[in-house]
Amino acid sequence: MTNTAADPLADLAGWDFDQDVCMTCGICSSACPVSGVDGFDPRKLVRMTLLGRTDELVEARWPWICTMCGKCEALCPMQVRIADLVRRIRSLRSRERVPGILHKGIEAALQTGNNLRLPKEDFLFILEDVAGEIREEPGFEELQVQVDRKGARVLTTIHNKLVNTHTEDLKHWWKIFHAAGESWTVASDNWEGTSWGYFTGDDAAMKTMAGRILKQMEELEIDTLLWPE
Repeated sequence: MTNTAADPLADLAGWDFDQDVCMTCGICSSACPVSGVDGFDPRKLVRMTLLGRTDELVEARWPWICTMCGKCEALCPMQVRIADLVRRIRSLRSRERVPGILHKGIEAALQTGNNLRLPKEDFLFILEDVAGEIREEPGFEELQVQVDRKGARVLTTIHNKLVNTHTEDLKHWWKIFHAAGESWTVASDNWEGTSWGYFTGDDAAMKTMAGRILKQMEELEIDTLLWPE
């Protein structure tokens, strides 16, 4: 087991990363979609952690290159929790020094409920516009966008890109719901499912954002959450 007293990366609120069981087999590096970018290598990150080179990692760009996709963890034969380790490293950097786009994103999400700072009226307009396009297709003439529907079975969050540049992806979800006769809804506030707290290593922000979604489920009397992130 890792010496948690000597290594600030080894434990956070009871987390134990067991990075010392790493065999340096390189499977994580082979699976990583950004391996090699600016020299990034998940295997090296784990080994640097084990060697106590914490300060270097906190100041490095490496932890912020990681996409947090989890492929490294899924394939690791020793089940080293590399994504958790990256998030822990990110949490050790002061919030003011979180890379620009992430820092702006989390501030916007905390203040407005979405990182685009998209006003509610614009959000609702986009949803209805997408629904209108679907209704033009055969078999979906009766489709209605479901917003703040109390008592629906499923509450679904939305990735910010789906109301920005990838509205086509919304159509796929809604067509499936409609064809299946599913009882579903989208919240008009705090609708974004992207966890900016998770990506920046900010547990307090992550708790706030998740808490908002849970509150919506309680207020709308919904017991199933679809969080397609």
